[in-house]
Amino acid sequence: MFGKGSKLYSILFLKCPRCHEGEFLEANPYKLSNFNKVKERCPKCNLKYSIEPSFYYGSMYVSYGVGVAVAVAVYMLTLIFGVDLSILGLFGLIVGVLVLAMPWIAAISKSIWANFFFQYDKEIAEKVK
Repeated sequence: MFGKGSKLYSILFLKCPRCHEGEFLEANPYKLSNFNKVKERCPKCNLKYSIEPSFYYGSMYVSYGVGVAVAVAVYMLTLIFGVDLSILGLFGLIVGVLVLAMPWIAAISKSIWANFFFQYDKEIAEKVK
């Protein structure tokens, strides 16, 4: 389910959508000097990550959905653990978590967007190992 060959593997580990071997980003999402900069090509299989100029603008829509999911998860966790917060306190907690998770959310969103357009290729993956 999470192994190589699944889209979830590529998304969660920020790997190339085609070979699942090469890195997708230039650096860690939290390295703010290279904030979520996608590599031009996969270092292993040479896949060009950007189909057209401004290709990753579409990931903003995905980012919105992931952000809403994180906010709902924070709210549900406060309910599950019985954390008693006022509305303002809950709002502050959700905003704080979203601000801290922003680099990760942006990186995951770009990876999800790329996985809509590129498919895993087992033959290429075997060649680049």
